[in-house]
Amino acid sequence: MKESGNHRDVQISDVRMNIAVFLSGTGTNFKAIAAAIEEGKIPAKITLVASNKPEAPGLMTAREMDFTTALFRRDEYPDGESFADYMLDTLNREEVQLIALAGYLRKIPPKVLRRYKNRIINIHPALLPKYGGKGMYGMNVHKAVIASGDKETGVTIHYVNGEYDQGEIIAQRKVPVLAGDTAESLAKRVLKVEHEFYPQVIKELIERQKENLR
Repeated sequence: MKESGNHRDVQISDVRMNIAVFLSGTGTNFKAIAAAIEEGKIPAKITLVASNKPEAPGLMTAREMDFTTALFRRDEYPDGESFADYMLDTLNREEVQLIALAGYLRKIPPKVLRRYKNRIINIHPALLPKYGGKGMYGMNVHKAVIASGDKETGVTIHYVNGEYDQGEIIAQRKVPVLAGDTAESLAKRVLKVEHEFYPQVIKELIERQKENLR
């Protein structure tokens, strides 16, 4: 199933990279990336916003903002191969060059990982390799950090491979755990860093790739 809208064509004077953002929830990092692009901070264009959940608030926001959207639901396909082919066909149609996961809670099919090797990135609300793996997302991570008594946590951006949160680390930023922090207060502080850090790292990755092409 494919849904289309007219994505906003942000005018940037330099060569732009086509980005797909995958999300499963509210999509606050998607909105941070979109805002950074609109402000001219990232030489890119979001050509696709995709989700595995039709009710995801972030997907609804993307529709309202007139981005092209898609649903990637494994249960709608008879096997993993046909699902991966549909995902690749959609990415190819939108000429996607980089995939940024922003709270996307499903594994990427191996065929897609191979096609987009080192071009799928994810953001995680902890300093990997701590507090990673299956089930370690959102508030679960922050509760685990508080329970451990750690004095710092942070944000990790990494390449995506076939295992949850085990891809090569691209960049990390530390966030202190303050006395009296709850999982909720810590989550708010980490999220604020995510919204600044993810667009910055995406910009650096794009600029690095452009340098390699010269």
